[in-house]
Amino acid sequence: MRGRVQKSMRDWFAAAGFAEVETPILQVSPGNETHLHAFATDLVAPDGAKTRLHLHTSPEFACKKLLAAGETKIVTFARVFRNRERSALHHPEFTMLEWYRAGEAYDALMADCAALLVQAATAAGSKQWRFKDRVCDPCAAPERLTVASAFERHAGIDLMATLPNGEPDAALFAKAARAQDIHVAGDDTWSDIFSRIVSERIEPSLGIGRPTLLMNYPIPEAALARPTTDPRLAERFELYVCGVELANGFGELTDAAEQRRRFQAWMAEKERRYGERYPLDEDFLTALGSMPQASGIALGFDRLAMLASGATRIEQVLWAPVAGGS
Repeated sequence: MRGRVQKSMRDWFAAAGFAEVETPILQVSPGNETHLHAFATDLVAPDGAKTRLHLHTSPEFACKKLLAAGETKIVTFARVFRNRERSALHHPEFTMLEWYRAGEAYDALMADCAALLVQAATAAGSKQWRFKDRVCDPCAAPERLTVASAFERHAGIDLMATLPNGEPDAALFAKAARAQDIHVAGDDTWSDIFSRIVSERIEPSLGIGRPTLLMNYPIPEAALARPTTDPRLAERFELYVCGVELANGFGELTDAAEQRRRFQAWMAEKERRYGERYPLDEDFLTALGSMPQASGIALGFDRLAMLASGATRIEQVLWAPVAGGS
């Protein structure tokens, strides 16, 4: 089934005019988001000199360099690596399906997601997907739900009120969360509170009956996305099915100075929390200066295969899982 689903997707991308690319796993920087944890190794030169490299957590940096070099529609089935992650929905080595459209709005990726869910369901011969007690028709038209609306609907919180003048106010957010019986620690940041509410109150209710596209993330959670016409919000969305996050899409940020600022802030927070930081990929930041406007998305292929097959754990749809599982 996994092979059938993967082949159907390759055929879909080829018919849509995408070039399938291969990107190097070894990178100077594995990615610079605060809570991503990478594997590291040494590149040893013939003279014995060592250079510290990392296994990438995403092919994103390499793919964007290809866009800057002139590619316009690219897709990759990338093997990626994330440390400290192993559960029913996480594996330290997994397959990320990532694709980019130069010169196209990120709405096009939402249409792609709907089409690819139909492809997967057809290839797997499954009309109804389940995870735990949640059920979804993958062929139904996806719901489009803003993050602010999701907070109001599922948590009873006015999210935008916690962003006065566009700036995150952790004290306001903590007060609103506690009023809804959500635990908040004294040192929680605005983003900590945001993530906890999404995990506990919002995600379990997404993608029930039909897929959900959760869109218009607040700027503090923009990641590598550009702002919308409302500068408090970012062109970012996530795809959910049966309460499971499947994909994360962006209208891509091409402002190198702003991207550097975000990376530096994330690495400072990473060092505060975990006592480590990763280098910045200067070639990537340089490439942003010549990268066209584009949209891009990463989809967890193993999670998709798991839902399409009715499996209950990711390891059930891997040919040979990494040793040492729990």
